[in-house]
Amino acid sequence: MKRRNVVSLPIALVLSVIGFIYYATVFVVIDGWMGLRTSDGLMNAAAFTALAVMSVLTYAMAIVKDPGHVPSSFVPDVEDPNSPLHEIKRKGGDLRYCQKCSRYKPPRAHHCRVCRRCVLRMDHHCVWINNCVGHSNYKVFFVFVLYAVIACIHSLVLLVGSAAHDVHKDQHQSEGSFKTSYIISGVLLVPLSLALSILLGWHVYLIFHNKTTIEYHEGVRAMWLAEKVGNVYQHPYNLGIYENLVSVLGPNIFSWICPTTGHIGSGLRFRTLYDTSLPTMPR
Repeated sequence: MKRRNVVSLPIALVLSVIGFIYYATVFVVIDGWMGLRTSDGLMNAAAFTALAVMSVLTYAMAIVKDPGHVPSSFVPDVEDPNSPLHEIKRKGGDLRYCQKCSRYKPPRAHHCRVCRRCVLRMDHHCVWINNCVGHSNYKVFFVFVLYAVIACIHSLVLLVGSAAHDVHKDQHQSEGSFKTSYIISGVLLVPLSLALSILLGWHVYLIFHNKTTIEYHEGVRAMWLAEKVGNVYQHPYNLGIYENLVSVLGPNIFSWICPTTGHIGSGLRFRTLYDTSLPTMPR
């Protein structure tokens, strides 16, 4: 298994941006507009601090958490009646086998050329966390993006409100360093909020359909091939919106915004359309 450096240049850049936005939001925008000794200022500072802490915490977890590796002892049991789906190669019809790792691939696993290993339920390799997003850290990654979007929007609203307040009060004689902080914050927050919101929307769509990014692109091709021969393609892991949410985020709705992963199972097998009638599916 390839040993990786946890801290990379993109990670250092992300942490620097988070640090600057936190400083500018709390000690420039909130303090300069409401004051940190007022009830409104304290409430906004506390709420934004909580969002920032959760963003950094989940970001760190996504970085250090193993996305899920294939056990060396894994061999697919083609005669297991409780496992109705065995993924095969597109050509040849054989069970999927990774020549680089010299082991079989469980359903939804893929080989990452960057990490140089097979990752369970691989979604994509993310340069911003220097890690794959896979079975064991997908929910953590999703929760990080969720908190980051909320924090960015909160900061952007405060920034716009503070700027409008300054214009209304005709306070153009503010200190130069404060003006610079406002400008830099705006330049960072607008594209960052937009990009993260699009990313969040994309992963909400994937969770609703119980797909990974890789499976989405594979499904587009599968759908096209099915239509050519008059068939209808169905994603085998799509169990319905609620069941999909539960399988990814957990059975307790109150834990959906927490970086908990105790519900995800081994990642070696998953419920499919073909066994949704079964009361319990061991994973």
